[in-house]
Formats: sequence, structure tokens, C-alpha cells
Amino acid sequence: MKQSLFEKRHQEEWDRLSQQLDQLERSRNVGQSSDFPNAYRRLCHHLTLAQARGYSSLLIDALQQLALRGHQQLYRDRGRFSASLSTFILAGFPRLIREQWRFVLAAALMFLGSLVGIGLLVYLFPELVYSVLSVEEASQIRGMYDPAAGHLGRSIERAASEDWVMFGYYIMHNIGIAFQTFASGLLFGLGSAFFLFFNGLTIGAVAGHLTQIGSGSTFWSFVIGHGAFELTAIVLAGAAGLLLGWALIAPGRLTRGEALRLAAGKSVLIIGGVVLLLLIAAFVEAYWSSSAVTPTTKYIVGALLWLLVLGYLLFAGRGHHAPE
Repeated sequence: MKQSLFEKRHQEEWDRLSQQLDQLERSRNVGQSSDFPNAYRRLCHHLTLAQARGYSSLLIDALQQLALRGHQQLYRDRGRFSASLSTFILAGFPRLIREQWRFVLAAALMFLGSLVGIGLLVYLFPELVYSVLSVEEASQIRGMYDPAAGHLGRSIERAASEDWVMFGYYIMHNIGIAFQTFASGLLFGLGSAFFLFFNGLTIGAVAGHLTQIGSGSTFWSFVIGHGAFELTAIVLAGAAGLLLGWALIAPGRLTRGEALRLAAGKSVLIIGGVVLLLLIAAFVEAYWSSSAVTPTTKYIVGALLWLLVLGYLLFAGRGHHAPE
């Protein structure tokens, strides 16, 4: 294509983008229009074509200058990251969870249903634990929560100075489980459903087994604190995965690719909140759950933490003046 025809075809579009940039540069309070990112990407594409086709340096320089201005405006809000993050935490995340309540409910029923169901069965029929856990795993679990062991929730006793090591371990382990549960939703939701059931069965079998053999006090007092954040995070990671799967199963009038793209935008935001919950859970587990505080105190604190998490998800961001 000749340069003159190329300029004639796209000049009006470049002028509109230039006017948008003039307005953005004059007032830092003017937000970007919804089509600004797409207009910027088209400009970059035009610049690449102009360079590849050997058009005049005058045109290329003008497009480069426009692209530089566009880049500065597109990414200028990164300086407001802390404000955006606080808005997301205080209002955006809980609103998104309430918006996607159907997937959250489905994930909760899969996870908590399997957890409670197998827990009761193992408590009533103790030998069932070996259908979920190996003999070695069950033995290790008993040792970790033996009231006489002296190292609650740990396979071996460790110094308090090593709590930060366990903090890091819990972060990596729990986030790994969350991403596994989330990403497997791309298998039409079946992967997320599987991991929700699997994790529910594992945790439930452990809970039922330890309660049945008389180690329930040490186990429940250990998990009640960080469980408020960790178990909630697992459910929400599963909900994010189910959202992806549903976009593939029932895209509606959209193509599957477009439906998946829209669902992924929401799912990734949910996972951002999940990571935050797991960071808190890891901190509580490393520094509080395994501490030598009395079980009664742990139950009280744990109950308050559960109320805090549920109240946050149910009510945060509902106020008239909540950040948008």
C-alpha cells in the first residue's frame, strides 16, 4: 500500500487519538475512555506497518511520538496502585464474590459437602480413613496432632525462630493448591470440581479420624484460626475455576473464546483475592495456630476470625460511599 493511501485511510483515527491524549495530558483527573487501549494498540500496529513498509521518516517519527504519549497515558495509573489495591480489597473483591454467588455456592457445596460427609463417615466407621489416606499418612497425621507430642501441627518439633520458614512453606503449598483448583477449571469445570471434592475428602478424613481417636481438641484448636482464611480461599479458587468452565459449556450468544476471555477477567480478580486470603492464612498458621495458647482462647479467636471473613464477604463494599 502506498504511503499516501495509508495516511488517508488512518489519519482521522490518529487525529482522534491525538485529541484524546491532549485531553488526558491537560487534566490528570480525566479517566481513559473505554476505547483508548484499543486505539493505542491499533496505533502501535500502524507504526509497525509503517516501519516494515519503509514509509518516510516524517510519518514514522510522528507515529512514534504519538505512541510514546499513548504509552505514558495508558500506564500512568500504575502510580495509583496502592489506592487501586485498597479499593479492590475493601470493596471490589467482596462485591465480585457476591456477584458470582452461584459459582461460590456450587464450589462450597462440593468442597464442604465432601468434607463433612467423609468426616462423619470416618468418625462412625474408622476403617474408612484408609480409603482416603495411606497407612503411613494416617500415622504421620496422628503424630502431628498427638496431645502428648509437644509439636502441634508439625511432624517434628521446631524452634520459634523457624516459624518464618513454615510461613513461606504454607504460602507456596496453599497457593499451589489454589492455582491447581482454579486452572483446572479450563477442563470444562471438571478439574475444579475434582480438586474441590478431593481436598474436601482429604481434610474431612483427617478431621474425622483425629476426632474419633481422641485428638480432636488439638486438631480443631489448631485449624480453627487459619481455617477461616484457608478453607474460604479454596472454595473461592474453585468458584473461579467453575466460572471458567461454565464459560466454555454455556457461552450463550458469544463465541467460546470471547466468553472465556470475559470470564477469565473476573476469575483472575477472584484469584487475586484468594492469594491475599492465603497469605493471611499462612501467617496465622505459622505464628498463631501452632502456638502454646490454650485451646479455649484459640476457639474464641477462631470464631471471631470466621465471623470477620464471612462479614467481609457478605457486607464489605455495600455502603453508599464505598469506593467504586
